[in-house]
Amino acid sequence: MRRRLLVEEPVTRAGPLARRLAVFSLLTTLIALIVVRDPRADTGAALTALTAGLGVALLAVLAASFACVRVWQEGARGLGAALAGLFLAVVVLAYPAYAGLRALRLPAVSDISTDVDNPPAFSRSRAAFAARAGRYPPDPGTAARDSQRAAYPQIAPLTLDIGADEAFELARQAAIKRRWQIVEAIRPGGRMGQGRIDAVARGLVLNLPDDVTVRVRPRADGARIDVRSAARLPGRDFGANADRIRSYLDDVANLALAVK
Repeated sequence: MRRRLLVEEPVTRAGPLARRLAVFSLLTTLIALIVVRDPRADTGAALTALTAGLGVALLAVLAASFACVRVWQEGARGLGAALAGLFLAVVVLAYPAYAGLRALRLPAVSDISTDVDNPPAFSRSRAAFAARAGRYPPDPGTAARDSQRAAYPQIAPLTLDIGADEAFELARQAAIKRRWQIVEAIRPGGRMGQGRIDAVARGLVLNLPDDVTVRVRPRADGARIDVRSAARLPGRDFGANADRIRSYLDDVANLALAVK
């Protein structure tokens, strides 16, 4: 009787490891996203957990890559687990990678205004300070404004051929439509002649609060609307403030066309 020699195929442990790491990173980032979107939660701790989840996803990519190399060179088993881990890790890292690539071509500014030379001032009322957690957005400075001019030349005021009161109402309706938390709304008139809307807007993904102020000034031929949007977290805003201003002014312009 002949005995068969059983030759064990090599098995890479990196494949199952990549899958476990990817599942852990997916669960961690999902929980962190749920927590960070809750205004009552500790934002700092949630962002730390989110960052850790993304780091684990990167480790999963490395483990999956190592497993694929072993499968290719040695014919080891574990390719399915490696590919599953790689897929889940890519799902976790897809949007952060897109935001990171976008940030590479944008300046490190987090305060954008349609009027670079004379940006709208935020309200200093007690209600506004309370809504902004006791902070007042500082002036970004000349260098940051120059960077904005170069990066966002299309960010400009909106001029309408309607009265300032009517323009103010359209601006207020657009803010409500975008579900901004309106903190203060002062109609045009009085000694200054201009109207102002102070609000808190939240990001689409992380739901983090940003501060927005809208200025409505009367003109001889209508009204001019300026907007300033400032992130509370310093550094890069990944273009979020510029996107917010563009979409908001588009909403106001569309409302103006609808009432004509």
